[in-house]
Amino acid sequence: MTSTKKSAARELRLVKEAKIQDLIGDGAGTRLEASGVIYRDGAFLIVCDNLPSLIRVSSELSPKAPENGVLTRAKGKKTGGAKANEGYEDLAHDERRDHYYTLSEAEPVKSKGFRARVQEYDGKLRPVGSAQLEFDLADANKGMEGLEWVERSGTGHLLALCEGNRCEGGKKGRTPGGGRIQVFRRGGKRWINTATIRLPKSLPFEDYASVSVRDGRIAVLSQASSALWVGRISTKKWEVDEGTVYRLPTDNKGRTLYGNPEGVSWVSADYVVIVSDRAKKGAENERFRGKDQSIHLFLIPGNNH
Repeated sequence: MTSTKKSAARELRLVKEAKIQDLIGDGAGTRLEASGVIYRDGAFLIVCDNLPSLIRVSSELSPKAPENGVLTRAKGKKTGGAKANEGYEDLAHDERRDHYYTLSEAEPVKSKGFRARVQEYDGKLRPVGSAQLEFDLADANKGMEGLEWVERSGTGHLLALCEGNRCEGGKKGRTPGGGRIQVFRRGGKRWINTATIRLPKSLPFEDYASVSVRDGRIAVLSQASSALWVGRISTKKWEVDEGTVYRLPTDNKGRTLYGNPEGVSWVSADYVVIVSDRAKKGAENERFRGKDQSIHLFLIPGNNH
């Protein structure tokens, strides 16, 4: 399908963006490695992979908004998993129970390589539990990157997006055509792997950073490809259609501007919010610094736009 080729990809339209620190001040420090975001109740909740706290900013992206600030996790029983000073790769929200889930990319497991871990919190961010996702990963640096909560027939599921193609690291993981989302269902205190969603083979993505589902539509973000894939997800089977690729805006020479997009969430049928990580050091990354550690609101172009 030509829409999944970069040259033919449509471009997201920027509506508004801001540096996260400009919105919340110095409350979370100056290093904000934004890795995940969700939209809820007129605000955006953000996690960073170097911070244990959540960040909340107004959906207006106004520095004067009273809801802007750092949300410290409430103290509770020890649940294991991520250390107190560690951050998260992504977060998800169960609307029915008002519970939050945060994702830690990978941790070593005896004789099994690595597994991702999910932490669960109630609506006041008090720890409820923590458990590994029962899916073995071969590479600690190419684990699970995206997390989403999907309810089906009264049963909740966690969707965990593998960073590498075919859930692999190295060269295999960078070879497009093998995007995978692992589906998990709770079994007691465990998260049991029950299905795999295979993204279209035509997707040109070298990696996968975040996933969001809303009203039967699914969005998957790629950092390396600086693009967003939007498709439809079946309501009965764990399957998706071919969908469409939208690249993030480029400069007037067609070069990548958004080099560190890490998290995505639907805001409405036509809008998504994306957060960007801190740009790596080096001259080749200087072009990305203007968009790093930021939050961006984009319009998805359609027939009416």
